[in-house]
Amino acid sequence: MKIVSLLPSATEIVHALGMGDQLAGVTFECDYPLEARSSASIVVGGLETNGLGPLQIDELVRARVAAGEQLYTLDAERVRAIDPDMILTQDLCRVCALPAGQVDDALAAIGCRADVITLDPHTLDDVLDSIERIGAATRSSGPAAALTARLRRRLDDVRSAVASAPRRRVFVLEWSAPPFVAGHWVPELVHAAGGDAVLCEPGARSHPTDWAAIGAAHPQVVVVAPCGFDTAGAAKQAAEVLHLLPPAAEVWAVDANAYIVRPGPRLVDGVELLAGLLHPDHWPAPPRDRSVRLR
Repeated sequence: MKIVSLLPSATEIVHALGMGDQLAGVTFECDYPLEARSSASIVVGGLETNGLGPLQIDELVRARVAAGEQLYTLDAERVRAIDPDMILTQDLCRVCALPAGQVDDALAAIGCRADVITLDPHTLDDVLDSIERIGAATRSSGPAAALTARLRRRLDDVRSAVASAPRRRVFVLEWSAPPFVAGHWVPELVHAAGGDAVLCEPGARSHPTDWAAIGAAHPQVVVVAPCGFDTAGAAKQAAEVLHLLPPAAEVWAVDANAYIVRPGPRLVDGVELLAGLLHPDHWPAPPRDRSVRLR
């Protein structure tokens, strides 16, 4: 089977199911595992944002969307050359990845008859279900069921460990300029880790807010987890807005790209990370490369 993944999270899932050797095409953002981009063709490109700050990136994205321009580009000729059996795509967020509709149009134009699997997870259960869905589509139902069972056991272990700890009010900042409340599965990650996420609801989309609303929510912990950024990038954004955050709150920057915003198996690592930040007496602290405390 020749698989083209247009999602970093789907690329992670395919590798986790032991089918990395069948990935023929990936996106420029597919950076995990390390061999993902070295063993497959890059079939999707995107905006060049290196060196830009969060406000500049937001303005660039808004301008492109307002002008009706695409944020991602599919190399249709390379896809034609690969002639894939299956394409994994998404409808969750046009800012985060190539939308399924754009993929369908491109495939029709080049006459590609690949099976298209569209993923649209909004909750943690949806993410785990997407692993089993990819497993069924790739004839790997057994490994997929085993993987999700292991992930669910790890989640249960965290929940049990922090069950007796006092719950802490947590605000997760998904973007800093303008400030965005993290949504979708993120509130569930916080809850599983022994916290109560403020200004959001499980499964609801991320949405903009303002600094006054964040202060009025009285979070005890602020987790800065900007979409698409690693620990160093998150720490930089956190430092820039530290003076705007509630002064009594702990402030942490975390590797959001790996453990918070990408809907793949490592979300469970994210729960473990958050549990270590919120309740270090009940769960081990995360490795230092995954989080930085600013206050």
